[in-house]
Amino acid sequence: MDSSPRRYNVRELAAMKAAGQKIVMITAYDAIMARLADEAGVHLLLVGDSMGNTVLGYDNTIPVTMAESMALTAAVRRGAKRAMVVGDLPFLSYQVSLEEAVRNAGQYLKEAGADAVKLEGGRVVYEVIARLVNAGIPVMGHVGLLPQSVLKDGGYRMHGKSQQEADALMADALAVQEAGAFAVVLEGIPVPLAAAITARLHIPTIGIGAGPDCDGQVQVITDLLGMGGDFVPRHAKVYVELGRMAAEGLKAYVKEVTSGNFMVEKTKNKEK
Repeated sequence: MDSSPRRYNVRELAAMKAAGQKIVMITAYDAIMARLADEAGVHLLLVGDSMGNTVLGYDNTIPVTMAESMALTAAVRRGAKRAMVVGDLPFLSYQVSLEEAVRNAGQYLKEAGADAVKLEGGRVVYEVIARLVNAGIPVMGHVGLLPQSVLKDGGYRMHGKSQQEADALMADALAVQEAGAFAVVLEGIPVPLAAAITARLHIPTIGIGAGPDCDGQVQVITDLLGMGGDFVPRHAKVYVELGRMAAEGLKAYVKEVTSGNFMVEKTKNKEK
């Protein structure tokens, strides 16, 4: 009998929303961080295209390729035992045609071991979501601030502040649900709007910069661990200064090696 732990799935997430239980999602980009987050009790691991900024050194998420995203998704899958792994479809991997969207999304499940995929957009990607779901691919939606549209939008900004934008975002969220998505990320939208969308939808909402009323929250792991340098997004909270601790440890290592003291004490103790 298989004794390995069972992963969270779409039915459990739906049950959590129905029961009023908060859902925890965090980004992960390698097996080590996936294991740590998994052991901490995170429900979902998003292999976000934020890897472009956090891991790959790009200015934004747009240059991220399928090959890069697939490799990191596979690594996260190997590190996680219980959390549901969601692969983030890169820019232009699902916008060209329905056939290409199915092919690319399917690779995340078949080759990288993902449990689901995420894509950005509302009504404009209705047909894409519906086609993927009909092909047996679980889809998480994403409305509000869309990082892959940052060039079109002229930068990062709060969405839904005007009544017209708020109405459009509500319609987008409803369209994502109708198309068959099992959950939707709400990013960078006003708290009252996020609360209204959450109350209206029967699928879970996962907020980032959208207030506490969503069914769950997602954060970028490097922000939470203080590894992103001096800049901390307004929606993020630093729980431990891991970046500073790592820098101090590396400086101590450099000092010991350059001074000729590396492992000296340990070697002396061994010889006694």
